[in-house]
Amino acid sequence: MKDWREDKTFFRATIALPVIWFFIFFVIPMAIVWAYSVGENVGPVDVAITGTFANYAKAFAPEVLKVMGDSIWLAALTTLICLVVAFPVALAMTFADDKQKTWLLLLIMLPFWTNLLIRTYALIAVMRTSGVINTGLEGLHGLLMTVGLPLGSFEPLPLLYNKFAVVVGLVYVHLPFMVLPLYAALDRLDKSLIEASLDLGAGHLETIRRVIVPLAAPGIAAGLVITFIPALGAYLTPDLLGGPDDLMIASLIERQFKRANDWPFGAALSFILMYITLLFFAVRAFLERKGGKVGAH
Repeated sequence: MKDWREDKTFFRATIALPVIWFFIFFVIPMAIVWAYSVGENVGPVDVAITGTFANYAKAFAPEVLKVMGDSIWLAALTTLICLVVAFPVALAMTFADDKQKTWLLLLIMLPFWTNLLIRTYALIAVMRTSGVINTGLEGLHGLLMTVGLPLGSFEPLPLLYNKFAVVVGLVYVHLPFMVLPLYAALDRLDKSLIEASLDLGAGHLETIRRVIVPLAAPGIAAGLVITFIPALGAYLTPDLLGGPDDLMIASLIERQFKRANDWPFGAALSFILMYITLLFFAVRAFLERKGGKVGAH
């Protein structure tokens, strides 16, 4: 009987459907969008594919560059906050016992069981002027006033419809994307190296800096990319939590397709976002080649 690994017919039959699916639902639609990006509007709903790169040149207009810069800055800040918060969480999960790991993983995965729109509206209910946070602060303010502290009148904190709310929302949504790859990388570490570092006199912070972080570099790189890219292309969270001046690139793309009816420019912006994504995948691949070694100094 022929080995299944040598049976080319079986292999082709197995791979055919996924390849066809990939071409029909990914390659062809992306090719159409790319063709639009080098086209021009010739009517209310018609686009002529002319091979022009004028749509890409329009992306260098000051107002568009500002939106891109804000998007990159907000996505980078979100990613950094997620890394700072997720690393100790993933480290604690690594050294927890099996029963605790199960519950901690469940808590990390729990947000994925709820629709993003519902989670965002729940966050709005917490952060709005009459929401949980401001109501709690108002109650605390009243309590402090009753004991004689001259605090003046209470002013609700402006927690919504600004960049602060956008960052909070992006961190809230994307934190699990950072925790999971970090945990996967840390859980594979050789614990004897950590014990050896501590036995040789290195403190916990020094062990984290010189042993754990270098060994977990591939997981850190994966977490940075997996968090940054969705945050950069986020649409729903900035649209609901941000103000009129907190436009991100996904919202700008949506406006080109729906409001401005400039499909070629919207397609060009979409591919610029994809080019940025490919750049960060290249950075991730570079960091993975460099990572996984304990520093010698």
